[in-house]
Amino acid sequence: ESLQEIQKQVNDLWQNLLYPVTRGNETDGMIYATCEMKPSSKIDADKPQVTGQVLFRQCYSYGRLEAIFYLDGFPLDNNQSSRAIHIHELGDLSNGCDSTGGHYNPFRVNHPRHPGDFGNFLPREGKIRKYKTNLFATVFGPYSIMGRSVVIHEQEDDMGKGNNKASLENGNAGKRLACCVIGISNKNLWEQKLPEVMDKKKR
Repeated sequence: ESLQEIQKQVNDLWQNLLYPVTRGNETDGMIYATCEMKPSSKIDADKPQVTGQVLFRQCYSYGRLEAIFYLDGFPLDNNQSSRAIHIHELGDLSNGCDSTGGHYNPFRVNHPRHPGDFGNFLPREGKIRKYKTNLFATVFGPYSIMGRSVVIHEQEDDMGKGNNKASLENGNAGKRLACCVIGISNKNLWEQKLPEVMDKKKR
């Protein structure tokens, strides 16, 4: 009996670690998260004022993470370079995006192999509308990205090929334009944004 009790306690502990909200039929085993993007308080007024959302969805407990990048406020010029987007270590916006720490790097590896190295995104007509699947980051367990931040950078990510120390840390992606803290959400936002992003993909 005592062995069964220990096993139950271990299972309960793992369930609490893996699944940060009450399980219910409402989300069909999915957990949803949102990140409400705001311009950094530390950037100059002439820089892009990026707003919008980064949305996440993952199936309990071993599904791969999916994300929707739904962002506005980039220059309307279609000749601009891509923008790097990464998950950073801290959900601390007390000093704008500068207080979010470095890239979230729990496995102590070089960029671009951090869990939240999402790569480069090319704005079109001032917007980014992108749906990505099979991402390496997770909302579950000890390496959860919940409560951490998503940061949009001014420049393109060199994907670790810049032949210098900064390239292996952050891809030389430049200043932090905008950021947000990842939090649990309901599924409504995801269901609202996905059709538009998928429609744009088809076109």
